[in-house]
Amino acid sequence: MNQAKIDTSLFKRLRFVLVETSSPGNVGAAARAIKTMGFSELILVNPRFPDVLQRDEAVAFASGAQDVLAAARIVDSVEQALEGCNFAAALSARQREFSPPLTAPRALAIQLAGDVSLNAAVIFGSERYGLPNEIVEKCNVLLNIPANPEYSSLNLAQAVQVLAYECRVAASEELPPVAGAEIGFQGNAASLADIDGMFAHLEKALVEIEFLDPASPKKLMPRLKRLFSRTQLETEEVNILRGIASQILTKRRRLDRS
Repeated sequence: MNQAKIDTSLFKRLRFVLVETSSPGNVGAAARAIKTMGFSELILVNPRFPDVLQRDEAVAFASGAQDVLAAARIVDSVEQALEGCNFAAALSARQREFSPPLTAPRALAIQLAGDVSLNAAVIFGSERYGLPNEIVEKCNVLLNIPANPEYSSLNLAQAVQVLAYECRVAASEELPPVAGAEIGFQGNAASLADIDGMFAHLEKALVEIEFLDPASPKKLMPRLKRLFSRTQLETEEVNILRGIASQILTKRRRLDRS
């Protein structure tokens, strides 16, 4: 395996993010789940116990994956967990009115393995409440694990294992490039932080031209986020959209002064 292959491996490009996890045992079991499939990056967002990584239950359930557990990072927000990512998938058993496109673990794994430009995160919600809408709306896709419709409840660590397994299988196979990737110019995928900044900028411009009423925004911005989530925005495209927003704001200010 050459150095380029190592650098672009899905095992190095994918992180697993657990949001507000309440059980130390699930954290340890999740560490074990990703290590058995060859992954190593685990990030916790506001876990119930700040010392969860040192708790006896977490260490016991890690069972040989204590290195992954010890290296796990604890952060205060999903934004911090997604720093450096340009693709995110939210796992939820519930479909949302304004969620990003729905996909299955196998399809996601094939996409991530086939596109080496993607630095990705799979986000899992708390055991009791799952993921809130505002986090789901930040993601590129919504994941749903096909399960028995009469009893579709999966333990958190089991869900992590399913995703890690599918990604290992896809990463271990010789996959063709993503369809269309070899045609024409392909820029760098925009980071999720850049996309968030673009939406904030665009929202400000829409308010300025009175297309969006901040007192009664209804569902315009979630609809726009859903629209853009159906494509993989590139950095240059985000810059174009921000340039449009800047021009709107500049023109509006000039009109106000005249």
